[in-house]
Amino acid sequence: MIKVNQGAIVKELVDPYFEQWNELSSLIHKAHDLRNGEAKSLMDEGIQLFENCIINCSETTSLSILESEEYEVLPINGMERLQFIKMRPGQYACFRQLDELFKELKKRLARLRIKS
Repeated sequence: MIKVNQGAIVKELVDPYFEQWNELSSLIHKAHDLRNGEAKSLMDEGIQLFENCIINCSETTSLSILESEEYEVLPINGMERLQFIKMRPGQYACFRQLDELFKELKKRLARLRIKS
């Protein structure tokens, strides 16, 4: 298991990821409403943002998520859910799933901060 990097999960360092997601998620939601074809590329940005947060909050030297590894910071079934999202990023269900992953990640990081 790839452990959490306690120094990287301080609120000031992780909050920007969630602020960016809030902005991006409203754009993705609008793109789905308008059906203008922009949702997929915006979702790709969101997926990258989520992965960057996971990597930066973990004790790893890898620059990308290793699907064969387990990350302490990932929410329950996070890897399987992320793979589902990556398979069809243009679908609204995948957007909802990524939104839930961000919410759960925020809670998990808060718990890990308290735990340390």
